[in-house]
Amino acid sequence: MVTNNIDDMPAIRELKDFDRSSGPRFERLIFNNRLLVIIACVLATLVLGFHATKLRLNAAFEKTIPHNQPYIKNFLDNRNELKGLGNSLRIVVENKNGDIFDPAYLQALKHINDELFLTPGVDRANVKSLWMPVVRWNEVTEEGFTGGPVMPDNYDGSPTHTEQLRQNIARAQIYGSLVGTDYKSSMIFVPLMDKDARTGAAIDYRELSTRLEDIRARYAKAEGAEVDIRIVGFAKVVGDLLDGLQQMMIYFGVAAVIAAGIIFSWTRCTRSTTLVLACSLVAVLWQLGLVAALGYELDPYSILVPFLVFAIGVSHGAQKMNGIMQDVGRGTHKLVAARYTFRRLFLAGLTALAADAVGFAVLMMIDIPVIQDLAITASIGVALLVLTNLVLLPVLLSYTGVSHKAAARALRAEQQEEGGAWKWLERFTERRWAIGAIAVSLVIGVAGFVVSLNLKIGDLDPGASELRPTSRYNLDNAYITSKYSLSSDQFAVIVKTRPEGCLEYATLMETDRLGWMLQQIPGVQTTVSLPDAVRKITAGTFEGSSKWLAISPNQDVLNYAARTASTSNPEMFNNECSVMPMIAYLADHKAETLDRVVKAAEQFAKEHSTPERQFLLAAGSAGIEAATNIVVRQANVTMLLYVYAAVIALCFITFRSWRAVIVAVVPLVLTSILCEALMVALGMGVKVATLPVIALGVGIGVDYALYLLSIQLQQQRAGATLAEAYRHALRFTGKVVALVGVTLAAGVLTWAWSPIKFQADMGILLTFMFIWNMVGALVLIPALSHFLLGRVATATGESQGKQAVDLGRRVAAGAVPATAEAST
Repeated sequence: MVTNNIDDMPAIRELKDFDRSSGPRFERLIFNNRLLVIIACVLATLVLGFHATKLRLNAAFEKTIPHNQPYIKNFLDNRNELKGLGNSLRIVVENKNGDIFDPAYLQALKHINDELFLTPGVDRANVKSLWMPVVRWNEVTEEGFTGGPVMPDNYDGSPTHTEQLRQNIARAQIYGSLVGTDYKSSMIFVPLMDKDARTGAAIDYRELSTRLEDIRARYAKAEGAEVDIRIVGFAKVVGDLLDGLQQMMIYFGVAAVIAAGIIFSWTRCTRSTTLVLACSLVAVLWQLGLVAALGYELDPYSILVPFLVFAIGVSHGAQKMNGIMQDVGRGTHKLVAARYTFRRLFLAGLTALAADAVGFAVLMMIDIPVIQDLAITASIGVALLVLTNLVLLPVLLSYTGVSHKAAARALRAEQQEEGGAWKWLERFTERRWAIGAIAVSLVIGVAGFVVSLNLKIGDLDPGASELRPTSRYNLDNAYITSKYSLSSDQFAVIVKTRPEGCLEYATLMETDRLGWMLQQIPGVQTTVSLPDAVRKITAGTFEGSSKWLAISPNQDVLNYAARTASTSNPEMFNNECSVMPMIAYLADHKAETLDRVVKAAEQFAKEHSTPERQFLLAAGSAGIEAATNIVVRQANVTMLLYVYAAVIALCFITFRSWRAVIVAVVPLVLTSILCEALMVALGMGVKVATLPVIALGVGIGVDYALYLLSIQLQQQRAGATLAEAYRHALRFTGKVVALVGVTLAAGVLTWAWSPIKFQADMGILLTFMFIWNMVGALVLIPALSHFLLGRVATATGESQGKQAVDLGRRVAAGAVPATAEAST
């Protein structure tokens, strides 16, 4: 933020000596009506605080997927025809003291199945388990096909019925899919709808997760059978994330205490420190109230935005407090000091917050609703900081002032630091030190760029990467993966034909070829589709002869086989037989696995799609994630281009010098490169959770350049040498730049201990970017200025230097704002 030479501001001790009509019009409007400003803010706090109490925490499956991505469009267009390939839960019930044929276990399984079946939001027609009649067996006998539900009618737990159940499981071939490979557990497959059929409201994932945990806890302690319930699926991930948000409030409190400690250790003034924190908290309260009033919800991805807004607010508030404290230390009246600070910093602070907002607003370009909601929520928060920290805070400080002891201490510290601890930073304005700093930065940047080339898109770990590896969810996922041959990572290719077209020989053969081709790809466990069932039923029709284990060209045979298959597996195709999925079960959903499957499926679809039949990507959990990765990969590049373009434009408007823009932006570029290298070193991939981090780091990090360069350029244009100008910038804002960097870093570092892994990752990355942006600004700005801005004063000429000095005096008198001087 910009500040002109404080020594040029006359120290007015009595209000009667101050001209209330001086200063820009907006300043007069604010400070000549201070009481009205405070009353308006109090009313806004009451109204928005009431709305904040209505804010809900939730998440929606559809908000996490890119709706305009071609694969997702294919999925949404055919969603009603693809049963069980969207949002679903897989719930495994394990018998801890026996196998699944224990009558007590089966009774417990029945009760669990019934409770899940009646849970709001469940697609009941497609629930599958040993107790559901849709899970059937088929067998070829001398009389032909026979079959029935896997669970025997009137099952009573007798040895006869138990043996019959064992035979039916073998006949149905659900070993490894609905029954564990060790026969100690079985699975309940629970597909979910987007909305509750009774109320029409979106599913409350927090309530659903609570209900699942209640079922888990009750049956773990039930008498008769000791069972352990393991749950995986998007809804459970979101539920665990929402539960973890409650713990995040503790970290918010810790961050506030750390920020208060840093600010107080700097100022030693209780009243001003309290006001800085209070105004930042008011901004957060207003933000939450507006978000609720506009009908938005907080989700696991946007919950961190209020914490970030608080940290930004504290950093800007510290700058205002520092300016007022310096003026009061020189004997200026507290109201005059507040007006001086407002006069110096409002327009530059507005520019800095605009740069912050750019880092958020550019996220609107990403075609993922959850990130767009984050962008809107964050932009609202940054806009409100203009009112709370640039307007309300100086007004409040004009009433309370700051501690005179603290102000005197700050003045003495400033006078003693003329050649003190910050003296060594001035050396970077010298050629030898500047060359060294740039050379080291270049080496670090090249090394970071080489490492960043290994940055992956998507998840790099099995299970839910949003949660810790030791979380209950990931432990459940590891168990299910080890005990079941079919994973929950399904990649489905949609085969679309005219009505009854999926029964045609050519369509079945092409689909079968696709399945065989995908089975050859590393990471694909197996494939399941209608041709597999048709082949087996055809062989069964001819007394089980292996000669008939093929897809017959006879249409009557195909019709019979397909209709028989649909009896036990209705999800094989839709009612019109115009849409059927070819499902590939993947070993994991890592980025490399998805890339291989997508590349192969795309190539096949391109070569084999015809007007009669189309192969459309993609459905299933892995298919949706693959589409999301594609959007993230594209957005990762375009997002950075736009955010840097916007920051460059703002810097050029502020500095009116392309050389100054380069000096300001180069440290940001270096930090972005190193951030990507850090992601590689820590095993992080670029995904929905981490994508916004770099954009936020750039938008917020440019503040440091605005703090330092504006003052440095102003002094150079007034005739000072580069060393003198940079020394002046360090004296008046260099310490505050360091304070801002430490405050921002401390505010987000606490996230590293979050139980939610992606929030911890965001905390680590943002902390790194804030610190490196600060260090880069303090070291690289003087070094780059030596080569690019060393002749600002001589280039403008002596006459312009005199004009700048005269302009500084007019600023002190209140005739023009400080930013006008900075851009002259």
